Amino acid sequence: MKRSLKDLHVAVLMGGLSAEREVSLNSGKGCADALEGQVGRVSRIDAGRDLANVLGGLVRPDVVLNCLHGAWGEDGCVQGVLETLGIPYTHSGVLASALAMDKAKSKAVLAAAGIPVPGGGLFDRHEVARDHVIAPPYVIKPNAEGSSVGVFLVTEGSNRPPQEIGADDWTYGEQVMVEPFIAGRELAVAVLGEADGPRALTVTDITPTKGFYDYEAKYAPGGSVHELPARLKSDVFEMALRLSERAHAALGCRGVSRSDFRYDDIKDVLVLLEVNTQPGMTSTSLVPEQAAHVGIGYPELVRWMVEDASCPR
Repeated sequence: MKRSLKDLHVAVLMGGLSAEREVSLNSGKGCADALEGQVGRVSRIDAGRDLANVLGGLVRPDVVLNCLHGAWGEDGCVQGVLETLGIPYTHSGVLASALAMDKAKSKAVLAAAGIPVPGGGLFDRHEVARDHVIAPPYVIKPNAEGSSVGVFLVTEGSNRPPQEIGADDWTYGEQVMVEPFIAGRELAVAVLGEADGPRALTVTDITPTKGFYDYEAKYAPGGSVHELPARLKSDVFEMALRLSERAHAALGCRGVSRSDFRYDDIKDVLVLLEVNTQPGMTSTSLVPEQAAHVGIGYPELVRWMVEDASCPR
């Protein structure tokens, strides 16, 4: 028998070990605050390497709301801990989380599903730092980070790649993804993995207030302007919705995901950049903003995430 939400003890995981720790703390606080009064008990957990002992010994929640972002919390590692402990949790499972976090592997799966993705590929970071491996303009990304951490835009006419890629203090892996820069507009689509299939909410058109859509533009107040619904041709708008649902299904995602696109409105080309399996839930985040646009308030969205996680699978 399904337990009442009012009877559930929910542990909200936040913080963690990745470069996205501060964003995760903000997401976790927002979700935990929203759950107060909706569930029986909320435990706020700043997740560390003792997480299995904390959850299995001290806290013993009924459900985990995973608000961790980036490596360790979003790449299947924490999901594996939760599977071992037998605790239901929000968002995607081990395989989908690991797959979506690895940009090269997820691109291969998405392309096989008929979803347009950027070209480029994986290169050794020292090779990338020495000379242009593809003609500028191009984008350099860590293969397994999120929130635009460690991302560089190499513009047309640049004499050399960014030297930070080859520096001794580089911590984002020995291989980096290099992709041709796609001119145009930054779009995002939130998807809810409902019982009868993935449901895309709407399309947001994102304009950074200065420069590139980097970490600061994503999370600093005033870092970007969000227009929703995006003013696009109806066929492009619909295509973004359908591709997001298809990507969610192709990677095996569950719960909430967010697909990020570039749309070249001159060449009329829409390309899916990546799927985020644990999107931000901060005050500037895209998913709660899109949910609100379709009539789902923040507390209702967080409640849905917990209910979805607690349903037998």
